[in-house]
Amino acid sequence: MNNRLPPAWAKHLKSGPAPKPRLPQANPTVAKPLVRAANDARARADDQLLMQAYEHQQAKRLAEAQDICLEVLSRTPNHPLALYIMGTVYLGYDDEAALRYFGRAIAEEPRNPYYHLSLGEAYGKLSEFSAAIKHIKYALEVQPDLVEALCALGRVYTQYDKPDLALPLYEKALKINRDHPKARIGMAAALTGLGRMEEAGVFLKEAIDRRVDVGAAYYDLVQTRKFTEEPAELQPILRELESPGLNPETKASLNYAAGKVENDLKRYAEAFDHFKKAKQAEGYRFDIDQYRRFIDASIETFTSDFFAERSGYGNPSEAPVFVVGMPRSGTTLTEQICASHLEVHGAGELSKLRRVANAIGLHSSASNLKKPVMTVTEGLSRTLAEEHLSYLRERAPTAQRIVDKMPHNFELIGLLTLLFPNARIIHCRRDAIDNCVSCFVLPFSSAHSYNTDLRALGLYYREYDRLMRHWDEVFPGRIFENRYEMLVDEQEAQSRRLIDYLGLPWDDACLRFFDREGAVTTPSRWQVRQPIYKSSVKRWKNFEGEIAPLIEALGDLADT
Repeated sequence: MNNRLPPAWAKHLKSGPAPKPRLPQANPTVAKPLVRAANDARARADDQLLMQAYEHQQAKRLAEAQDICLEVLSRTPNHPLALYIMGTVYLGYDDEAALRYFGRAIAEEPRNPYYHLSLGEAYGKLSEFSAAIKHIKYALEVQPDLVEALCALGRVYTQYDKPDLALPLYEKALKINRDHPKARIGMAAALTGLGRMEEAGVFLKEAIDRRVDVGAAYYDLVQTRKFTEEPAELQPILRELESPGLNPETKASLNYAAGKVENDLKRYAEAFDHFKKAKQAEGYRFDIDQYRRFIDASIETFTSDFFAERSGYGNPSEAPVFVVGMPRSGTTLTEQICASHLEVHGAGELSKLRRVANAIGLHSSASNLKKPVMTVTEGLSRTLAEEHLSYLRERAPTAQRIVDKMPHNFELIGLLTLLFPNARIIHCRRDAIDNCVSCFVLPFSSAHSYNTDLRALGLYYREYDRLMRHWDEVFPGRIFENRYEMLVDEQEAQSRRLIDYLGLPWDDACLRFFDREGAVTTPSRWQVRQPIYKSSVKRWKNFEGEIAPLIEALGDLADT
């Protein structure tokens, strides 16, 4: 998210008050210049070290960057730039620590717009939109023409289901720098979120013409429509892939784009070859053994007896609804159907529950969950639930139901039940092979490293399935299983069951979910603007010759 530091290093590299060296006190007129010289020399040395730390961070050598920052902080505990770089290092794997470091940097330099911008972006990444908007707006008060901040605020508004507010921000950014990649790609994302696909396409084509973030632009462009004949874009994409020196991110984006087009054209072998090359370019690695230990620990910790002993925990509110399952299992479609109801608000994919889990140490103790879970007392469960409910209510003060569709909350059903024993849980399930193939052909972040190769994906699916079967045993009849194939085959009947499960009267608007206004920012943004179609059922057969490792890894879960 944030691989940058403020420009003009000389201006922004500052040292905090360094400890004074011990000097002879006999001659203070000599001592003062010596102290000043020592401080200046140390500050210059720290500046050089932090330049190295930044270079390490840019190259994803996070451990090296961290070591240098800690060395500087050991001498100058509140060095703002060292704190700032530490924040960027922690983003993505300990977001709470990142927030703390950015906050400490701001405490040292309260009017530094870059520090506020990064803190705002970190909050935006965690779906804490009010805090994100506050800090990014402050950065813009200090520096109104800061294009990075205009784009960041636009991204937050797009994610916050307010893409209409993003458009003028991107327009201003483009007036300042018409070739800024985040401005061009961001404008297209906001227009896509509003369903204005043709206008988004114009911006993306201009980005390509101007050589602005070409890989991302081509990828987003081919997502704006489905192809029935070879588009003009395909050959240029293939030529781009032959360019020497492509960075891994661009190579992956171009391969995903080519694969999408070839797949639309039913050239499945060529498409799958591009998808495999995209995965190779991403280069993620997944530790299935560690993940198995986490699933084992979850099953051992969250038992029926565990919940029986905690029957008074949490908040009895029925407002929260959690839509869970594997990515690409129909979670976005399910949320759209529910959110079309007058009394339901679709909040999108929220990171809040994951943050609570991280705060109590649920993910740092992969093989021993009992210890962190035991720290959740009845009083703490109520406090956490109240805070979580306030967070949801900020999005929809009057809605009877608020839907969080973060798929991987399937891992946290034990925690969410401690907080909200009456929350509805909708489990989206899809044909295992279809589900995995649909994951494989799309770009996911490094947090989804199980999606790197077919075998790892199949083994991961088995662990997901094992945990969901456990939850069904612990909470018999509580979790509504929404099968994708059933939803496609019996749209109205299944939609009525969904709304009935939510405890709400039927609303005909739920059948016209694709007319619903609002932003969709997941990979399903194109599909959920169409009526339900059946072409995704048994789609895996198109790739049958390519996916033997997946089918073998799935074992008895593969319905061949």
